[in-house]
Order: sequence, then structure tokens, then C-alpha cells
Amino acid sequence: MTARESAAESGGMAGFPPGASEDTPVFVISVAAELSGLHAQTLRSYDRLGLVSPGRTPAGGRRYSARDIAVLREVQRLSQEEGVNLAGIKRIIELENQVDALRDKIKELSEEVAAAYAAAEQAAARVHASYRRDLVPVRQETALVVWKPERRRR
Repeated sequence: MTARESAAESGGMAGFPPGASEDTPVFVISVAAELSGLHAQTLRSYDRLGLVSPGRTPAGGRRYSARDIAVLREVQRLSQEEGVNLAGIKRIIELENQVDALRDKIKELSEEVAAAYAAAEQAAARVHASYRRDLVPVRQETALVVWKPERRRR
């Protein structure tokens, strides 16, 4: 079994070239078709429909990333196993992309809130540290005073 076949069977791409990630367009259409289990013409059709948008070479050739291959597999699964039509699949992909973008935004905003909270805590600590303790003299001794009111005479 070749490395390409085992990567296709395992559902993931085994390792990336140096400097590449799952978003790096590296696979030509024939390799992408083999990895996704689809025909090259189907990949071209999905590109035209906007289901997957592979990168392009300067000459215009398609280059698919590992993420593109995963999307193609999901398109095939939704179509064959779930019976979803291509318009429905396109909407599902759009919604999943929206959810991913919103998750990223939530993470970004949470980090901003955490940083603002930390800055506020530091500012409060600096203010408290700047209090001058000598403005109000405080005796270090303690005394107990018992007050007994006088009884009124009638």
C-alpha cells in the first residue's frame, strides 16, 4: 500500500512538507481525486458550484489542500449517506464556515477580555500600593473602654 493510499484510507494527510499546513494547496487534481475518492471531473464541477475552492497556480491549474480533500470527502458523505442535494451541502458548508469564524471571534474576544481584566487588576494593585499609610496615624496599641451610663434619678 502506498503512502497516498494509506492517507486516503485513514481519512487524513500524513505529514506536510516543510512550511506547509493543512491549508497549503499542494495536490494536483488527479491526486485530490484519488484521495477524495471522486472523479476529477466531479472536482471540477464542485469547484464551479463553489463547494470547494482550490488554490490556483500562476498558469491556472487547480491545487488542493488537505482541508479541501476533507471537504470533498464530507461532500461525498453528505450526498451519498445522508441524501443531501448539492445546494443543501453548499449551505451546510457555508454555515460550518460561519460557525468556525464565530468560534475564532469568540476566542479572540475572550482573550481581549482576559487581557483587559488582568490590566484592570494590575491597575487596581498599583493604586492600592500607592496609598500613603502615614496620612492617618494609627496607633499600634489597643485599649478596652467600658462605658457605664449613669442611672438617672427620679
